[in-house]
Amino acid sequence: MPVALDGTDLAILAALVEDGRMTNAALAARVGVAESTSAYRVRALRESGVITSINARLDLGALGHPIHAIIRVRLGSHNREHVYNLYDKLVDVPGALTVLHVGGNDDFLMHVAVATPGELRDLILEHVTVHPVVRQTETQLVFEVRDGRGVLHR
Repeated sequence: MPVALDGTDLAILAALVEDGRMTNAALAARVGVAESTSAYRVRALRESGVITSINARLDLGALGHPIHAIIRVRLGSHNREHVYNLYDKLVDVPGALTVLHVGGNDDFLMHVAVATPGELRDLILEHVTVHPVVRQTETQLVFEVRDGRGVLHR
C-alpha cells in the first residue's frame, strides 16, 4: 500500500534525491520547515520504507569500467526455483549494476559495466551462459545513460 505523503514529505524527498548528502539544516531551510520537523520527517520516511537508502553515484569510467551493456537473458525453463536461483546468481556477477526480472520475450535484463570488450565477453561466458537454465543471451552496448524525470516531478 502506498504511504500517504503531504507536500512537505514530497519536497523533502525531491531535495534528497537531488542531493542525498544535504545536511538536515540545509534540508530544513530548503523545504521551509524547522530542523526538528525535517529530522522527524526524514526518520518517519525511513521507518515507513519510503526512503530505503541514500547512495553515491559513481563515475564508472573514472573507476576503469567505461563500457556499459544491457544483457538480455532468456531462459529455457521457468520453474520458480530455477528463476530465483538464477536471479540470485546474476545480481552477484562482478560488474552487474542492475538486474531486472521482466516479463515478455526476455526473462532478465542486466545492466553491467566492464573495462574492455573482452571482459564483457568473459562476463557473459563465465557468469551468464554457464547456467543450464539460460537458453539465449543478447547484448546491447549502451552509448549514454541519462536519468529520467522520476516520480516526484509532475
